[in-house]
Amino acid sequence: MPQHTADPADVFAWIDVAESVRERAGLVRTLRPRPPVSPLLDLASNDYLGLSRHPETVRGAREAAACWGAGATGSRLVTGTTELHAELERELAAFCGFEAALVLSSGYAANLAAVTALSDRGTLVVSDAGNHASIVDGCRLSRAGTAVVPHSDPDAARKTLAAHDGRALLVSDSVFSVDGDAAPLAGYDAVCRDEGAALLVDDAHGLGVLGEGGRGALHAAGLAGAPHVVATLTLSKSLGSQGGAVLGPAKVIRHLVNTARTFIFDTGLAPAAAGAALASLRLLRREPERADRAREVAGRLYGRLTASGLTAARPDAAVVSVRAPSASAALRWAADCREAGLSVGCFRPPSVPDGISRLRLTARADLTGDEIDRAVTTIVATAPAGAVDR
Repeated sequence: MPQHTADPADVFAWIDVAESVRERAGLVRTLRPRPPVSPLLDLASNDYLGLSRHPETVRGAREAAACWGAGATGSRLVTGTTELHAELERELAAFCGFEAALVLSSGYAANLAAVTALSDRGTLVVSDAGNHASIVDGCRLSRAGTAVVPHSDPDAARKTLAAHDGRALLVSDSVFSVDGDAAPLAGYDAVCRDEGAALLVDDAHGLGVLGEGGRGALHAAGLAGAPHVVATLTLSKSLGSQGGAVLGPAKVIRHLVNTARTFIFDTGLAPAAAGAALASLRLLRREPERADRAREVAGRLYGRLTASGLTAARPDAAVVSVRAPSASAALRWAADCREAGLSVGCFRPPSVPDGISRLRLTARADLTGDEIDRAVTTIVATAPAGAVDR
């Protein structure tokens, strides 16, 4: 039998090597706890509609916790489904235009559930190269054959699907989280209809921003409720809460209840999060102009920044992406913004599929004109060499 004589203190020595590599590449990530009330102007969060601290959202969370308790107490199939969860699912489905919905503990879990439950070893999953990591991981866990096609390229998806004989699933973000560009949903839908494939769309960045009154990208594209279309979304962005959901035909949702492991074996969403999401959803239904305002702010940020010589991707929703010369420059840029009182996102490899580092800005609906001015002035003033085209 082999004899193991290595010092137990050395079993994780490889981590030291990996950490050194990350440090040299400027890719070290750290946690930064924030206070309850931050002095920074926030353009980093995904609180697109500014609802996470809205009195109605907070009251929804408080009342749900007081009524149902702090936790769901178990998985959804045991004790974790309350009347509140069912109410949220009904209203989400109705608002977005789908037959049924299923709420999970996160958007990540929702994507894993949808991809794995709607595919198997005989299925071909065609995935856009720009898709979120949760979709990528869902493809890996599905045991299906996966083909990654070039970003936003329906023709490539068509060629790939046409060469496959059997069940197929085309999966894409609706709005890609890195550059904020919208997927060619009409083109992808046409491909799915012609090739007999299902279409799964992650609408995390579309809900609350796109479509009539913020009903999402699929609603805007006229695809909500189509028999071959399934959507996933988060409750943590435009709705300012936490959790995720899958929406689609009722039989698809019943199938997930019986087969999706991230639903079956996970504790149900906490009642406070469900109550907050439901309150935000009702608020958005009453105030649909919030969606228009988020897109307006994104357009203003993009216009002002590019007019100042920075390179930014034209936003299709509420994400404004500004390119940096390198990963280390992006990190320094974000830190300089922070020192100047502005919080911005910093996307570096491996979070960006094209290897190009960026500042990622959130165009929140509740930003004032003065706050937009302040943000633009700070970003331009702190821009590193090579970021501004003089």
